[in-house]
This record gives sequence, C-alpha cells and structure tokens, in this order.
Amino acid sequence: MHDGSTNFESVAPATLWARIAGALRGEQYDYTQGSLRRAILLLAIPMVLEMSLESLFAVVDIWWVNRIDDGWFGAVPTQGAAAASIGATEAMLSIIYAVAFGLGMAVTALVARRVGEKDLPGAARAGAQAIGLGVLLGVVIGVPAWIYAADLLALMTDGNPRVVAVGTGYARWMLGFNVIITLLFLQNAIFRGAGDPILALKTLAISNGLNILLDPCLIFGLGPFPAMGVEGAGLATCIGRGVAVVYQFRVLRGGHGRIHLPRLLQFDPAPMWQLLRLSVGTIGQFLIATSSWVILMRFVSEFGEGVGAGYTIGVRILVFALLPAWGLSNAAATLVGQNLGAGLPERAERAVWLTGLYDAIFLGVVTLVFELFPHQVVGIMTTDPNVVPHAVDTLRIVASGYIFYAWGMVAVQAFNGAGDTRTPTWLHFWFFLTLEIPLAYWAAFVLDHGFHGVLWSIPLAESGFAIAALVMFKRGRWKSVKV
Repeated sequence: MHDGSTNFESVAPATLWARIAGALRGEQYDYTQGSLRRAILLLAIPMVLEMSLESLFAVVDIWWVNRIDDGWFGAVPTQGAAAASIGATEAMLSIIYAVAFGLGMAVTALVARRVGEKDLPGAARAGAQAIGLGVLLGVVIGVPAWIYAADLLALMTDGNPRVVAVGTGYARWMLGFNVIITLLFLQNAIFRGAGDPILALKTLAISNGLNILLDPCLIFGLGPFPAMGVEGAGLATCIGRGVAVVYQFRVLRGGHGRIHLPRLLQFDPAPMWQLLRLSVGTIGQFLIATSSWVILMRFVSEFGEGVGAGYTIGVRILVFALLPAWGLSNAAATLVGQNLGAGLPERAERAVWLTGLYDAIFLGVVTLVFELFPHQVVGIMTTDPNVVPHAVDTLRIVASGYIFYAWGMVAVQAFNGAGDTRTPTWLHFWFFLTLEIPLAYWAAFVLDHGFHGVLWSIPLAESGFAIAALVMFKRGRWKSVKV
C-alpha cells in the first residue's frame, strides 16, 4: 500500500535507526507529514513498550503471589485462594480501568486534534480538565471501595471465606487507591495525544521498576519489610504507580514535552462539557467490555477455585500479549486525531489500514506460540496440576481469535481518535452484552459445556465485533466528526 509519501524502505538504515533513537530520547516529530510507515514506527515503538510495561504489573503480581502457594520464604500455601483473590479483584478493578481508559481516549482525541491544528494551549486545557475529572472520580469511587473491600470480594467469589480472608487487603489497596491508576492513565493519554509517547514509556518504567523491587519484599517480608502476603502486592503496586504519577506532574508542569500545563487542575464549564461528552462514549465502550469480563469471571467461579485460578493466569498471559498490540493500535488514534486536525483525512485512513496490518501480523505470531507451546508458556507462571490444564485451555481457545482482535482494536482506536465514540459504543453493546454474555451462559450451563462454553464465547464475539467495526470504518463517516 502506497501512502503518497517517502517510502519506509527508502530511508537509509543509519538514518532510520537515528530517528528511532531520537524518538526514544523524546525528540519531537511532525506526524502529519512524511512517511506514514515511519510515523507508525516512531509512535508504535514507545507505545508498545509502554503497554508491555503496563501488563507487567499484573504478571509480576500474579507470579509472586503464586510463589506463596509454592511455599517460598516460608509462606503458608493457600491452595489457589491467593491467585483467585487477585483474579476477582482485577475483575472489579477492570471497571475502574474502563473509566480511566475511556477518559484517556477522549483526552487523546482532543489533545491530538488540537495538536494537529497547532493549538497547544487548547491541548493543555483539555489535559487539565481530564486530570480534574480523574481526581474527583478517584475519590468518589475509592472511599466506599476501601470501606467495603471485603464485601465486594465476597460478592465476586460467591462468599468464599478463604479467598476473602487472603485477598481483602489486596482489594482494599487496589480499589481504594484507584485514583493513582486513573491519573496514571489520563496523564499518559495526554502524552500520547501530543505525540510524546516516550514520556508515557518513562512513566511506566519508573512504576514497574519499583513494583518489581517491592513485590517480593512486601509479600514475603524480606529485609526490613513486613510480611504482608497478597496485601503486599497491592501496596507495592500503589507505591510504584504513585511515584510515577508524581513524575508525570513534574513533566507536565515543567513543559518537558509538547504540552505544558500551567495549572494541573481546571474546571471550566465549556471544555469540561466537551470532554464529558466525548468520554461518555469511550467510557461506555470500556465499561461494556470490562463488565462482560466481570460477568464471565462470575460464570467461571461456578466451576471451582482451580478453574478460577487457571482462568486468571491464562487471562493475565493473554493480556500481556494483547497490551503491546493495544499500544500499536494507540498509534492509529494519535495519527487519526492529528491528521484530521491538519485537514488530511485520507492520510488518516491510510494510517489505520497500515497499523491494522502490522497489528494482525504481530498477534498472528503470538497465536502460533500460544497454540503450539501453551504448556511451556503457562509453566512460567505455575506448575500446579490443578491449575495448569485450565490455564492452557484458556490460552488456546481465547487466542484462536487474536488476528480478528487486532483489526478490531485498531478500528476502535481510529473511531475514538477521530472523536466518533458512538459507533464503537454501539458495537460494544451488541457484541459483548447482547451476544457474548448470553452465548457464554447458554453454552456453559444450558448446553452443559461448562468452562469451555464460557471460553468459546470470547473469540466468537470478538471476531464478529472486528468484522462489523471494519465495515463501519470503511463507510468513512468518522472523517467528518468535529471535536
């Protein structure tokens, strides 16, 4: 596919690597001009690395928590209750992620459009409004979540007393201090919309580095640290992300990227309403998608702790592979927003088709790995014979639709980057609420396919979603959206 600009292959290797190195150092690039292939590469590398680091939070936590059941450092095994408690908490936390991601996509769209229009003060106002909203939402959700953490965990696990006893502390930290997660996502969304993905990458590097160091110390009580068990994993994550948020504040206030915020918080009615209007659609998308995951987790819990632990581990591995692909699709959102702002809709469309192709190739390779070597992949996380078979089934079945997922993610990010949040919201509603959930229940409990019935509903719904999204994208109505 020719993009009407300098061919990617025509760039001398030395020049290409110099540009990549410059992007990783934070040098700025005009994504509305020049080669699209090069633009995608320069945006995607830090975005993919950023999302890979984001996925490490979940993987590192579950890996160290599984070592509790292995009896490391004298820990008392919980027979899978520790891993199950993290899975149940993450299912609830996914709703908070939905709000943070939804607000973040709206911010990315607004910031990218303003940057494409060369209106940097307007981009800064949008960012400050988002931070203000994030603080308000974090407090409103966090206070009751801290107080009722045990009750919420019991609701998710059918009142399992062992899971509640082991995991309440973890749930309290993760849900109660959700404002840290929200701010982390929103401020990284500002960086991505501005075309400064390296700043988001640095943020995640700081938070992950601290989490990796603190997890074993706080879980097992190494050195001067108390042995907190599963709760220690939650505290380590909050500390790591909290320090990263402070770093983001410093970067935005200091003007170290394209966007400089003289005030971190703003509550002006007009831009606040514009952000809320866009956010309703993006939050709705993620709420629908993540609510469906919560319901699926509830279905899975009916089949016992071993199945629940296997599903949790399998999903963590799947998400670890999907988040880099999501990072690549984020490049499409930035390119669409900035090029529409610059009055270049055809260039925006070409960027989406190219990004989708690269994403599909990546997830195609991941699919082969998961289908051919699932036991080896799961063995990195656990060797429990009561858990491994269910984690392997999760990998093989859910990954069977990965290539479709790639196109679906890129198409959705293109709509959101353009400010067309209604189209993907309706697609989410029809495919995840009206198709996936009833299909999972029918296959699992009516047809009596059990756990496998739940699993097969996922690739079927996701594949249908991707096909419909591409059909709607091809119609091109998103090109005329004003934000």
